[in-house]
Amino acid sequence: MTDFLILLLTGIFVNNFVLAKFLGLCPFLGTSNNSNSSTGMSLAVIFVLTFASFTTYVVNSLILKPFELEFLQTLVFILIIASFVQFIEMLLKKYFITLYQALGIFLPLITTNCAVLGVALLNSSKNNSLFEATTFGFAAGCGFALALVILTSIRENLHDFNLPNAFKGNAIVFITIGILAMGFMGFQLIGK
Repeated sequence: MTDFLILLLTGIFVNNFVLAKFLGLCPFLGTSNNSNSSTGMSLAVIFVLTFASFTTYVVNSLILKPFELEFLQTLVFILIIASFVQFIEMLLKKYFITLYQALGIFLPLITTNCAVLGVALLNSSKNNSLFEATTFGFAAGCGFALALVILTSIRENLHDFNLPNAFKGNAIVFITIGILAMGFMGFQLIGK
């Protein structure tokens, strides 16, 4: 139980893929305008990261490594991730049309999200167990969701402030992300 908790907290706070490793910024920035799209993107990324971590681990362990096909990891992992993203896209299009429209182009971009591929590749290089790989994927998704929800809540409240012209628009968003990143990098110092 302790290992699970350590993996979870490390994936969310210490090794946050968005704010500590700066991976997956495109959907992070693109869907942080309102809480509906950020919640939908958060849930989609958690789902894709968790199930892609599980599936890529199984495929890597049972097919790629035994048959010495590790050179195909990136291609196979992207195909697996794309399958899960396509599943989410079809589900949202059928049952949650407004969320599907709100996410727009950023939903298919999960496939090429370097954070998602990064988790799968890190799991294959660390010799994690299936449980550890799946937990790491879930934690990375929760870390993405936490960072996205924090940024969205800040962005929604920035409209209430009278900012100088130089800070309006993307400038204040990047400053905010920088401050958030410094805060999350502080968790790395605690762990040392």
